[in-house]
Amino acid sequence: MRNAALVLGIIAGIWGMIVGFFGYGYTEVIARMGELPDLAEQVDHPGRIRAFALIAPVLALAGGAMARSVAQVGGILLLLSAAGMYFAFGYGVFTMFPIALAGLGGLLALVAVKPDPH
Repeated sequence: MRNAALVLGIIAGIWGMIVGFFGYGYTEVIARMGELPDLAEQVDHPGRIRAFALIAPVLALAGGAMARSVAQVGGILLLLSAAGMYFAFGYGVFTMFPIALAGLGGLLALVAVKPDPH
């Protein structure tokens, strides 16, 4: 289970970085170029998007990396990452996979009380 949490956390972190790049970039473009009514409008909380574009994927990567050695801490980080991605970006077609992967990896890491057999 720890190995599965590691893999899920790393995949969620990489996919979350892609979502974060686009989320951060979108808020920057709208801030610099201005809104286009009914086409491209600024989000309600661009600071939240910008902050969690960095924080959530890093938590997923760190949680996945820690899942083998300190599984419970890694699991908590993965669950925090899933919650952060949902809080910042919501649930949609591009966020459902990193949220689900980080959440599942977090649950697997939390219930892994014994080390994986070699």
